[in-house]
Amino acid sequence: MVKTRLAWLPVAAWFACGSAAALAPPPVVKVDGGAVSGTFEQGHRAFRGIPFAAPPVGALRWQPPQPVAQWPRVRSGRNFGNRCMQLPLFSDMVFRSPGVSEDCLYLNVWTPRVGMDKKRPVLVYFHGGGLAAGDGSEPRYDGGAMARRDIVVVTANYRLGVFGFLSHPELSAASPSKASGNYGLMDQMAALRWVHDNIGKFGGDPAQVTIAGESAGSFSVSALMAMPAARGLFARAIGESGSVLGRPVPTLAEAEQQGTAFGKAAGHESLAALRKAPAEELLQAGAKPGTPWFGIVADGVALPGQPLDTYGRGEQAPVPLLAGWNSQEQDGRAILGEQAPTRENFDAALQKLYGDRAPDAAKAYAYDVEDAARDLASDRWIVHGTWKWIDLQAKVAPTYRYYFTRPRPASMDGKPAGRGATHSAEIEYALGNLDGNKVYLWQSGDRQTAEAMQAYFANFIRTGNPNGKALPAWPLVTEPGANVMRLDVEPGAFDPKDGARFEFHERQAAKP
Repeated sequence: MVKTRLAWLPVAAWFACGSAAALAPPPVVKVDGGAVSGTFEQGHRAFRGIPFAAPPVGALRWQPPQPVAQWPRVRSGRNFGNRCMQLPLFSDMVFRSPGVSEDCLYLNVWTPRVGMDKKRPVLVYFHGGGLAAGDGSEPRYDGGAMARRDIVVVTANYRLGVFGFLSHPELSAASPSKASGNYGLMDQMAALRWVHDNIGKFGGDPAQVTIAGESAGSFSVSALMAMPAARGLFARAIGESGSVLGRPVPTLAEAEQQGTAFGKAAGHESLAALRKAPAEELLQAGAKPGTPWFGIVADGVALPGQPLDTYGRGEQAPVPLLAGWNSQEQDGRAILGEQAPTRENFDAALQKLYGDRAPDAAKAYAYDVEDAARDLASDRWIVHGTWKWIDLQAKVAPTYRYYFTRPRPASMDGKPAGRGATHSAEIEYALGNLDGNKVYLWQSGDRQTAEAMQAYFANFIRTGNPNGKALPAWPLVTEPGANVMRLDVEPGAFDPKDGARFEFHERQAAKP
């Protein structure tokens, strides 16, 4: 386990370094727990590794997040805190955090260089990674570029995998609410409560918070919107590729059975034994073949019921939503395998997937086979659920839909540019962090795309409406015709004519 890196100095020492001609002392802010210093950077200030909850270790493993302990001296905010327990699952994840630990509930704040007495809009961004990996320190989530657009940015860690989402009968029995699981979502709510109570000291307005995320972060945003305890902690939402509305989430009883089976397989049948087990041992046990994926649970408390039912009744947070997906969330080979992209092979794949409903699928995807296979694979995985979220939120609040189509350029090692925009490819564009990704040979078209996308996102974070000066008009998704914004070198609204696809998946979801 990696210990948290702390650096302490008496408050006065920060102001006693060097002569009057020296550089300005680092900014110091008093937050829940104590004082934290930051750094001056290019056009903004950064405060990294701020604890927003007590370390969830020992008896606090699988407990709701608890308040931080007070620290007596100024805590250095120069370095990121630990990332939460995880295995190296995704090759595109680059971390600036010192290591992996259960002691991982830290957040980071980027704020404009001047005017911390102002009330600026706030962006709280939750990382992706399948609820099993990821970290707020990744360069693609860096908040500096948005801070230079006069927005206060926060990234926050949350518990992952078995540490963040285990349900167990003994946990439920010991809980006052008689429920368990969703500790990762509770961490996110704790971070939002910290923002509500402290962000004003960084120049942020707690009444103007936008929650955002990609993939698992987007799933989290859609879940937070269905959670009564999160109500009032945010005013707007952004979702990039994912929601909890694609399929039912496990009930508490189902998740408890899964947790019991995990404990037995790991050799720790009791809760006491699970709490005493080394974190690394549990992490490795969760990676064994056949071990279920740990995720969001309809526990009856944090999530009172199935999110799809909550949204269907219009009981989710009625906040403006900006959401969408990328043109190649999944490769068509997920449908065709190694078969050539011919209509005959595609029809055969549909027959295997849908049986007597294959003709309906063929009608919904009656266009270029490569595009159809790509779209079907994407829809089955993550797009249909994202569309469903957008469709239901548009019934209660202003909602804007995007379609990101810019393929990444050729890479430094000679790999050619892609055919479509793959899953997670939009993050660096949306947050202004192309230069933080050293893999690709970014071109002027990429920077043009990023400039427009940042501008749209920044406008939405400020007002709940992405439209602004010198930008092509972005209509509400409820307007007829061209109501989806294509985000690319030349952004523009268009009519995707994809209703037949989603009608097919709706019928599939409704069938007995």
